[in-house]
Amino acid sequence: MDWNAWHDEYEVADSWMARRLRTVRSRIRAALDRAPAGPLKVISLCAGDGRDLLHVLSDHPRRHDVRARLVELDPRNTAAASETARLAGLEGVEVVTGDASLIDQYRDMAPADLVLICGVFGNITDGDIEHTISVCDQLCTTGGTVVWTRNRAAPDRVPMICDRFAEQGFAQEWLSEPGVGYGVGVHRFTGTPRPLRPGTRLFEFVGYDVLRRRENPQAG
Repeated sequence: MDWNAWHDEYEVADSWMARRLRTVRSRIRAALDRAPAGPLKVISLCAGDGRDLLHVLSDHPRRHDVRARLVELDPRNTAAASETARLAGLEGVEVVTGDASLIDQYRDMAPADLVLICGVFGNITDGDIEHTISVCDQLCTTGGTVVWTRNRAAPDRVPMICDRFAEQGFAQEWLSEPGVGYGVGVHRFTGTPRPLRPGTRLFEFVGYDVLRRRENPQAG
């Protein structure tokens, strides 16, 4: 899978990806709007070219309060994100080319006020979804927000994701309707952050195409 070319679908105005992106942006904006006064920390896992967060920050009143770290493996995507941040004058944004599944990438940023896990849960196994959620209390501060996405193709894993967040002390703030063709969720952490455990791997990024072939070998 070419994860740089994958972003091209965002340019199709009424594609499900474009609609999901608009939804994610609105949820990010809402999270920043209600965040407490003072400095804010944001981390984005598998950030792609950053078009979700950076678009919102470019004109948000809290833009200068935000220190953000975007972690993405594809250097073409990180180059695009870095250029977008530069042109928007977002001096608090750091773009890292690296493995977003390694918790050490966020060592000096956690616990954060906003954690973005977009484009991840549809590309990893169910076990790794559960494991990643179980570690979110190391990434997110008390009262902080996690915005996540997951496709709603059968088998629909969105209910399971919501249940796992609830088990970890996250209250559901918002969830997209089942019929819109994609899943976007917002959960707020009500517990106490655990210390970050260096060396932890959150997930193995498998790719939705590989996962589908595993589930239905005849289709591949």
